[in-house]
Amino acid sequence: MTAKMKRRTFITLLGGAAAAWPLAARAQQPAMPVIGFLDTRSPDAVADRLRAFRQGLKDTGYVERENVGIEYRWAEGQYDRLPVLAAELVRRPVAVIVATNAASALAAKAATTTIPIAFVTGADPVKDELVASLARPGGNVTGINLVSAELTAKRLELLRELMPVADRVAVLINPANVSTAETTLRDVVPAARAIGLQIQVLNASTIREIDAAFASIVRARPDALFIAIDQFLISRRAQLVNLVSRHTVPATFPSREFTEIGGLMSYGANIPDAYQQVGVYVGRLLKGAKPADLPVVQATKFELVINASTARMLGLTVPDKLLALADEVIE
Repeated sequence: MTAKMKRRTFITLLGGAAAAWPLAARAQQPAMPVIGFLDTRSPDAVADRLRAFRQGLKDTGYVERENVGIEYRWAEGQYDRLPVLAAELVRRPVAVIVATNAASALAAKAATTTIPIAFVTGADPVKDELVASLARPGGNVTGINLVSAELTAKRLELLRELMPVADRVAVLINPANVSTAETTLRDVVPAARAIGLQIQVLNASTIREIDAAFASIVRARPDALFIAIDQFLISRRAQLVNLVSRHTVPATFPSREFTEIGGLMSYGANIPDAYQQVGVYVGRLLKGAKPADLPVVQATKFELVINASTARMLGLTVPDKLLALADEVIE
């Protein structure tokens, strides 16, 4: 072999080695952890909550696409798809599963006993058998509880403060979200009875069923409407606020997202704050914390928001006592 041929062979080998170096370096880097995000809605319905969740992750040092990945699974309101979607995340496999209500948390828990699960739920996680207790969850599940069940009586009392002559209240629930619907009914019946209110329960799991429920409201003409906390109903807040406005029905809502777009009154937990907290929990789980050692956090921020402009449109005078209690009055 001539000197020229030897030099060419050496350069070729050197070039091949240089091309392999980045591959070897990449192989030595630790794999980026992946979070599974299981939600019953569609992505456009949760943009503000996702921002809060990502902020919670950032608070613990994780930034999506930089040092952590997120696999999203959206049920688009079809609760029967949750077991399949949860199984997909387990097969992926992901490092942690985020479940954004009781139904998705139960589906995730049924799919794995080893992958940590962090939930946000308004239902009672102990009664739903997601955890053994709030202080000592046990198993692979923990999360944030919006304690919305306990707020049912308070929301009815505030409605009575606003409308002291009200006798009949329609209650709108989503029967497809079985756990939350059962919790709402279990709490709303005795709470209404205690303050002398009659209730009429209406069901809606689809856009068409919401329209049908309002057709019943128009016929029955209840004094007011109580919207249960439910991810589907919250995602349809624009439709619901438009319908109560069109039919001039005073309504109480579970979160400020409704009053900000024209709903009359809302009382409930600060939901973005809860999503930020669950983001922090997920960060801790990624760093090796065990779900059994992380107590379920109960929401501590509750907001009463009154839309005074809507009250005037409905011919209601908001009592000074209620205005004084409000965290925000929208004019």
